[in-house]
Amino acid sequence: MSIPIGRDRQREVYLNGFAGLKSKIPFNANELEQLAKSKLSKNAFGYIATGAGSNQGIQNNLDAFAKYAIIPRMLNGNAEPDMSSTILNTKLPYPFLFAPIGVLGLAHPKGDLELAKSSKLSSVPMIHSNQASYSMEVCRDALGNTDSWFQLYFSKSKELVESLVFRAAESGNKAIVLTLDTTSLGWRNMDLENGYLPFLRGLGIAQYTSDPVFQKLMRNAPLTNANKKFPGLIDLITLFKSYPDSFFNNLKTKNPVKAVRTFLDVFSRPELNWNDVIWLRSITKLPILLKGILHPDDASKALDFGIDGIIVSNHGGRQVDHVISTLDSLVEIKKVVPENYPLLMDSGIRKAADVFIALALGAKAVCLGRPYAYALSIGGKDAVVEYVQNMASELKITMSLLGCKRLEEIPGHVMNKSL
Repeated sequence: MSIPIGRDRQREVYLNGFAGLKSKIPFNANELEQLAKSKLSKNAFGYIATGAGSNQGIQNNLDAFAKYAIIPRMLNGNAEPDMSSTILNTKLPYPFLFAPIGVLGLAHPKGDLELAKSSKLSSVPMIHSNQASYSMEVCRDALGNTDSWFQLYFSKSKELVESLVFRAAESGNKAIVLTLDTTSLGWRNMDLENGYLPFLRGLGIAQYTSDPVFQKLMRNAPLTNANKKFPGLIDLITLFKSYPDSFFNNLKTKNPVKAVRTFLDVFSRPELNWNDVIWLRSITKLPILLKGILHPDDASKALDFGIDGIIVSNHGGRQVDHVISTLDSLVEIKKVVPENYPLLMDSGIRKAADVFIALALGAKAVCLGRPYAYALSIGGKDAVVEYVQNMASELKITMSLLGCKRLEEIPGHVMNKSL
């Protein structure tokens, strides 16, 4: 499906306004967030919006872009810039993908399934979250011919990891994105203040409950009464509705309770190290990207270990307070990787100018994060498609105004104002 982009999109918005029709979502990222906040529950908004500690990591991501200015060039005769590229055999009509965001069911009742429909409509590849509300197989059917990747959290069970990786390949995913920075949950103040962890309600664990190895682990796990804390009625209903069986069967078997306890037992691997990466490389032929690299020495080591790509990321500032911005890390990491190496980034992308700056500083593409989740909460798949239209249109118009015919011409069009 072709959607209006660039001047066509701009014209569409003006003509709709002339006819008294308003856009589904605000064009400004801050207004988009505030509108989503008004529609989401306190717990849901807190889970999506929170960073670690004081949220300084989030602010660092945003502030980093403000250090750069864009430099236009004139008289290059460029009406229709080409924004397309191919990364690891994945076709990108625009230089971005949908980042994996856990528990998208908090933003929209159909969560990842609705995002998959957005991905098909916009042709923007999605990265399936390991903490999804719908399994990758269900989402695959909704994606049509649009490419996708699978994000992997390395659990305590290697057998479970192997099963997830096998399913990712069988579902047609083009790459595995191993997230490195969540070997345990960060100290997230908004979630702590709300006393809210969605996984305890059985939310965001569909990749697990749909997995045969996880089901085996669940069956073998003892159902004890070690936890004396019982949920309230609403949370109990949510828990029993979350497991893929009838409500009454779930009451009888207590499978939702077993699933949550098993998930909490196996979710993270605090001792994750390079030997685990070597093992992962040995069990799959799919390209592997490491997500969470922030230091150039770690990037160099990834190259030594034959890793196919890197996503420079600080998890949207959710894991470590006062963490270095991903844009500052990108600049340093770019110095140690080959020119054509698949180097991506996420965290802090709020507008098309941010995408342009990231590309100018060495990223081959970026991963869109929180704003698309806010759009999803406001208007489902159609609002996410509109968000893509706005981002891609502004980027295309910016490239045209700056005389960039292709993405490869973007480097050299920014300057660091502090130098």
